Amino acid sequence: MRPSGRDLSDMRSVSIETGVTKHAEGSCLIKMGDTHVLCTATLEDRVPPFVKGSGLGWVTAEYGMLPRSTGSRMRREATAGKQGGRTVEIQRLIGRSLRAGVDRVALGERQITIDCDVIQADGGTRCASITGGWVALRLAVNKLMKTGAISTDPLTPVAAVSCGIYAGQPVLDLDYAEDSEAGVDGNFILRGDGQLIEVQMSAEGATFSRDQMNKLMDLAEAGVSQLVQAQLAACK
Repeated sequence: MRPSGRDLSDMRSVSIETGVTKHAEGSCLIKMGDTHVLCTATLEDRVPPFVKGSGLGWVTAEYGMLPRSTGSRMRREATAGKQGGRTVEIQRLIGRSLRAGVDRVALGERQITIDCDVIQADGGTRCASITGGWVALRLAVNKLMKTGAISTDPLTPVAAVSCGIYAGQPVLDLDYAEDSEAGVDGNFILRGDGQLIEVQMSAEGATFSRDQMNKLMDLAEAGVSQLVQAQLAACK
């Protein structure tokens, strides 16, 4: 029995509220159970120097956790004068995951920055950030298409979900209680067409078999399919 009472293949409840900020070109508040992330998209008619002149667009991301998003207050990284290694790793993951669903030629030479701020954490914050980040990206691109700035839709859905081995069983969408005790956990990032973008798997106190990994992959594909449906419904 999972701590939440969910079946092995059950996702947490998912809700995506769009248009939650006034100024961003795209925004949403995604809730995956008790993990809540605010995602915003900013459009700019410029690209980094290494892209300039290529005709290609660029999508990048920043990630952060608010001081009381967890059980005890975390110090703001700005007061420490630098980002932690975990933060840098996660925002790079978000950026490259979202870029995998973008036709950068069709986007044109412009940059979209996705900001993901964790309001409340209960496991799976990077997965929620990627899933919500794509919604914010979708909304920003919709504005480009509406104004005629671009004529071809450059986006393919991208979503992410965690899976792991908890109490010897493969489970979908780990919350913190499961993630903190799972012998094996992983993050699965896929496009809406089923193509894999990235899989992060690690054994933490237990090993796993090829058969178990295949079962986790099956769970992840089913979970991402549900998330894509939620993304598309939110963007209508």
